[in-house]
Amino acid sequence: MTKKSPYAIIKNRRMTEKSRMLENLQNASSNPSLSRCKTPKYVFDVDPLANKYEIASAIEEIYADKKIKVLQVNTATLKMKQRRVRGHAGMTAGGKKAVVTLQPGQTIDEPV
Repeated sequence: MTKKSPYAIIKNRRMTEKSRMLENLQNASSNPSLSRCKTPKYVFDVDPLANKYEIASAIEEIYADKKIKVLQVNTATLKMKQRRVRGHAGMTAGGKKAVVTLQPGQTIDEPV
């Protein structure tokens, strides 16, 4: 069995409004239920064939210089959807995304 490169497993970081909200949950103080969330969560696009253990080890290997420790990985498979743009039929991209929970106090700060 050959070991995959961590960059082949983790394609990129998913930057959406929802993912940015998940990253900033530990800083929320307006809502009492949100202020209880002390662990940061980050969303990544991953290889559709990768499992949770491979994703966790790839994240820890990529961010080894920051000594990141993954607590939990949740995955979701994204289905392709039909769409029509200017009269042309097509499909949106499918794939797999992973929500990675880190230990409290750890962050992944990258230039956007």
